[in-house]
This record gives sequence, structure tokens and C-alpha cells, in this order.
Amino acid sequence: MIPRTRIRNIGISAHIDSGKTTLSERILFYTGRIHAIEEVRGGGKGATMDFMPEEKLHGITITSAATTCEWHDTQINLIDTPGHVDFTIEVERALRVLDGAVMVLCAAAGVQSQSITVDRQMKRYRVPRLAFINKMDRTGADPFRVVQGIRDRLQLNAILIQYPIGSEDQFQGVIDLVEMTADYFEGEKGENWVKKSIPEALRDEAQQAREKLLDALSLFSEPMTEMLLAGEEIPKALIWETIREATLSLEFTPVLLGSAFKNKGVQNLLDAVTLYLPSPIDREVVKTAESVSVYPDPDASLVALAFKLTVESFGQLTYTRIYSGTLKPGDTVYNSRTEQRVQIGRLVRMHANKREEVKVALAGDIVALLSVDCASGDTFCSGEPLVSLEKMFVPEPVITLAITPKKQEDSDRLSKALNRFQREDPTFRLSIDPESGATLISGMGELHLEIYLERIQREYNAEVYVGNPAVAYRETIGQQATFDYRFKKQSGGPGQYAHITGWIEPTDQPFVFENRVVGGAIPKEYIPACEKGFREAMESGKLEGYPVTGVKVVLDGGSYHPIDSSELAFRSASHQAIEGAIAKAKPYILEPIMLVEVETPNELIGRVQGDLSSRRGLLLGSETMQGYTVIRAEVALARMFGYSTELRSLTSGMASFSMEFACYRQS
Repeated sequence: MIPRTRIRNIGISAHIDSGKTTLSERILFYTGRIHAIEEVRGGGKGATMDFMPEEKLHGITITSAATTCEWHDTQINLIDTPGHVDFTIEVERALRVLDGAVMVLCAAAGVQSQSITVDRQMKRYRVPRLAFINKMDRTGADPFRVVQGIRDRLQLNAILIQYPIGSEDQFQGVIDLVEMTADYFEGEKGENWVKKSIPEALRDEAQQAREKLLDALSLFSEPMTEMLLAGEEIPKALIWETIREATLSLEFTPVLLGSAFKNKGVQNLLDAVTLYLPSPIDREVVKTAESVSVYPDPDASLVALAFKLTVESFGQLTYTRIYSGTLKPGDTVYNSRTEQRVQIGRLVRMHANKREEVKVALAGDIVALLSVDCASGDTFCSGEPLVSLEKMFVPEPVITLAITPKKQEDSDRLSKALNRFQREDPTFRLSIDPESGATLISGMGELHLEIYLERIQREYNAEVYVGNPAVAYRETIGQQATFDYRFKKQSGGPGQYAHITGWIEPTDQPFVFENRVVGGAIPKEYIPACEKGFREAMESGKLEGYPVTGVKVVLDGGSYHPIDSSELAFRSASHQAIEGAIAKAKPYILEPIMLVEVETPNELIGRVQGDLSSRRGLLLGSETMQGYTVIRAEVALARMFGYSTELRSLTSGMASFSMEFACYRQS
């Protein structure tokens, strides 16, 4: 059994096309997990971690994939996550359960829109990270500009712990600023990691870079500060220890360099993962929704989180992180959401889409459970009291499509597909259009829904008609409004009575409920029913029927009848009271605004900017690099449908773009 201190649960995250999956493939090769390197777009079998047909077809990662490998004496549980913003929930739920992460950035493009999103997710779950500047062989590679971008745009204390030996087509290797050696990667696949003396031409630059690194690290180590002031040589062990402690405290981000495609720098990154990223016992103590502390102790009561589901032919596969305790096949545990007993059948460890049997899982392990009925986000525990781990953040969908089966026999197959996808993906929503009766699917973008439409046809052999995409608008309020509503019904037998007073006001949160009832004006047992009624009223606004957001409800009084009052009466009163209050609070429509980044050759800047302006886009600025420019703008989602095709036509296929949700704004 591997000691918990020798385990690393890490994820690889980045903007699309930064080389995450290519890097994952090299990690698996150098750790001996696979014996041949396949490329994302290189024909052959395709990359190990991109096993879905849609991933091979589109050349992108769509679903996060887990695997386990070993580097020297350390077990690395690795999750490769998508870079496209439409699949951001895969990154969200991976970072929710991981102890550390590798943020990959392109040496030419630097910090991009999805880099900012990934950074925000890492900060949300307080995940320590390394930065790996990939594609050092690419034209325009400039690692120093990328580091400055990390510091300026992500507000991270990022410092190079390596120095490049050349760049672009002259990139040969890296200088390790801790050991002060030049590292080269020889052999057909870069498998021969050779350490040599630093080239004479780079000695001064490397020494200056090392002094900059030590100066930054001295802020976290008094012994290092004293040794620097005394002019003494700093031991390597002290530098490693200081980098690790500063990284774990989220006060420092070590930056490494390489080219995964050219097989350079990956072994250094593996060393850095084992040296600087946390083991399960190094991470902050996990808190449950009940504010109970959970420690990574295999001998304690079980606490585990089901963070991802996939439904396969044999049943449901539940990816689970063990936070405390021990889990074995045959154990009976409790699902704290359903408060039901669950029997654990088989435990497996995943290697992409392959499974390996596991006899026991301890605190710190990530495994998958076979045929356990649960939902994403459920907590498994043993003993009393039952606890629930805090839920992950789930972004709201921004785009909707209407679909109808082409033939009657497609109907049942479509229903099975949609129910499965809804279970697996919290950002995939299903509803019915009350006017037409059509099935509505909602998601994070055009590509998100396009992938599911492809899977409906490929996996379930169901043909559907697809309507034009519709924007997921929202409604909100512009001012405060009061309510004083009395619900009273008498129709023979027991009556219904509820009376509530309070007010609503705008807030920057989706929904906030505050109970200020005192003196028993409304019995405590009816307060949850009031909140439920308020929430139900938010599902459909008065203007166009869109969901209502940005509302704070304050309940401050009311009255009740000892016989006629009930939960149903207070729920109905709350629903109708808020509907009336919203109508008085100057409601208005919100539309989703997208952050758009277009990478275009310099000679086409005017054409691209003019097109964005014609879409009512707000140009935020641009960044010129060698031969091309990145233009950033905010554009309403309604004006971005079909943009991919139009941009290709406008620039003869020479420009590319990425887009992510920015905010809701008054339309």
C-alpha cells in the first residue's frame, strides 16, 4: 500500500489548444503507463485520454478522463480536463476533488480567456498549482511575456524556476535554476533525460534568473533570507522545501517550460509535481455543509464524494473521491442526501475508458463505483452523524434548442438519451415548451449541444429535427418593492389561511432569502414552505416568462390561523406575493454577454474589428504578437450564432476565436 504522502491527485487544465492532452500522453509514456505515443490529430489510434469518437472527430477533449501512473516512488492520479469553455463543468468538478493542478499555457498565446476561467476555478477551490508554459517550439514563443501575463492578468506570484535554452525552432531544453544544470531530452521520444553543464553563453542570464527566484522565495523563508544576506550558498533542499511550502499556501506559482509535442521538459514537470504539489494529507481540512471537519485518515469514518457519473451498458459508473475512511467491495454506506443505505459492489481504478479492479480504497484515493444509484454531488458516509460535503459550483446554461423526434420509433430512444445526459452533466438541462410542447435542451454553447446531438444519433440511433438556437434570457428587478399578501380560502371543511409581509430588492446573487420574522408571527415550521414558494415564483417572470434572477427576498412578518394554516397555504401565499411584488419592482430583461477572443493575422485586424462592432460588440482591447493580434470584445450571445462559419469566410480560414460567458446585462 502506497503511503498517503506519496500520492498526488492532480488535474491538467488550460485554454483550448494549449496542449493538455498531448502533455498527458507524454506523462503516461514517461511513467511507463503506455508504450507508444499517439497524437491528438495524428491519425492512428488517437491520444489515450481522448477516447470518445466525438473527441477524435473534433480533435478536442470533451469529457474529463482519469488515469493513474507512477513516477519514481509517487503515485499520480491524473485527470485530463477539456479546454473548451462549453465543457467547463468537467473542469469544475475535477478541481472540486483534486489536491493540485497543472495550468498549461501556450508559449506564444500566453494567458487566454479560458486560462482566466480555469484560474478562477482553481482559486474557488483553493487548489495549489504549477504553471507549465508549453509549445516553446512555436513561432512567437516568449516565456517571459507569458510569465508577466500570469502576474498581471491572473494576479499570481509567478516566477520561472527554469530558464529556456533557445526558443521557437531553436528550443533545445531548459536550465534548472535550483540545481543549475542544463537539461536536454535525447532519443527518438525524448526519453533520455540528460543533465549537462550550462552553456557558457547563458551562464550570466541563468544566474540572474536564479537570483530573482531566490529573492522571491526569501519572503517565505527566514533561513534563506539570512543566508542570502550573509552571501552563503543556498542548499537545494531548502529551495525545494521553500517552493513547496509557498506553493501549498497559494502564495507562489512555480513556472516550468517545455514542448510536450517535441518531447521536451515533461520529466522536469513530473519531478515538480512530486516535489511541490500536495499529497492528500497536505491539503486543507475539508469542511462539510454542517461545518464538520473531515481529516484524510483511513481509520476514520468514511466520507466520500460522487463527483461525476457516466451511464454505460452495464449500469452507472460513479467517479468518487475518498476524503476520509476506507471503502471496500461489499461495504454498506449511507447516501446523506437520500438517507438510504447503499451497498458497494465493485471498485475500479480508471485508465481513460479502461477499468482495473481495486480491492480497497483509502482516504486520498480516486476510484469509480460500479452500478451504484446516486446523483452527482452526493456524499457517501458511514456512522453518525450523516454529513454532506459542500456542492460544487454549476454555471447556468446560456443557449437553448428545440428538438423533436423524426419518427415515432425515435421517441423512446431520444427520451433515454436525454435522461442519461441530464444525469451525467449538470449543465445540460431539459424542459418542455409550454406553447408548442417541443422538447427543449439547454447548454453552455453551440458546440456543447452539437456534441449531444451527435451522441443522440451515434449512441441511440435516434433522428431528430433541430430548431434554431435560442438565447437563455433572464428577468430581474430594478428597485425595491414591498408585499403584504393574505391567502384565504373557504370552500367547506377546513379552510386555508396564510399572511406574509416583507419586501424584495435587487442583489448581485441569483437568489437570497432572509428570514426576519420574530415573535412567532409565522411559526418556524412554515418558514421553509415560504422559501420554497419564493423560489418557485423565480422560475418564471412576468415579462416574457424567463427565469428571474438577482432578487433578495426579506420576510419580516405575517399571521397564521391555528387550524386553517398549513405549509401548502404559506407556500401558495409566498408564490403569489412575490409575483405581485416583482411586477411593482420595475422588472427588465437580461441577456447573456460573451467574452470573445479572436486571434487574427495583423493584416486582417480592421476587418475583424469592424465585424465585431457590427454585432454591437464592445471592443475591450487587443494584444499584438509576432505576426498576429488577439482582439478581445464583449458581444451579446444572440449576435454570435454562426460566428465560426462567418469568421472563416471573412478571414479565409486564417483567424480563430474562443468565447465564454461573461455576465448578464440589460438588453
